[in-house]
Amino acid sequence: MQVIKLENSPYDANAYLVEGTVLVDVGMDGRAVISELEKHIQLKRLETIILTHCHYDHSGGAGYVAEATGAKIAIHKDDAPLLNNAIASASRLFGESAPSILPDIILSGGEVFGKLEVIHTPGHTPGGICLYDAESKTLFSGDTVFQDGSFGRTDLYGGNAAQLIESIKKLSLLDVSVMYPGHGDIVTNANEQIKLSLLMASQYSGI
Repeated sequence: MQVIKLENSPYDANAYLVEGTVLVDVGMDGRAVISELEKHIQLKRLETIILTHCHYDHSGGAGYVAEATGAKIAIHKDDAPLLNNAIASASRLFGESAPSILPDIILSGGEVFGKLEVIHTPGHTPGGICLYDAESKTLFSGDTVFQDGSFGRTDLYGGNAAQLIESIKKLSLLDVSVMYPGHGDIVTNANEQIKLSLLMASQYSGI
């Protein structure tokens, strides 16, 4: 699977171009993302923008990128109504108003885009998702799990520690070689890292 991590600011979420047609998360600066995309593809080749969740550092630039490329925006049904809410989308934490984003595709979990299967992983937000390709053993983990046993915070709007632990358990059952998290570095010893995240999250929450 061809994955390109786009360059962005340290405050932005990671944005990944997958097979030249799917963008997993966007970040806050849509203009910067367009500039990065133009280095790799013709803009009209982009078909789908999949948001792993509603938070502004992942979704803020989605509307601009969609307009510039014609790509459709996809997000889980439980996060779709939170996109335009300054508190629920955490845009207020960045000193910004909530973006006006109207998603085109509402996800429930189980949908497939190319080889990527949508897995509903609530906890960080109600409609958080991960994307998994069983063939290449690739996981896009959003803000559910990160490197070094880290995991998504649950103290923001809609966060739920018990749900997050169950979501990480779900991920621990997958065979993952490479993990592309929403922040930080790409993880190559992914199975062990996910198990460590499960351990750390369980100890942290006392569940």
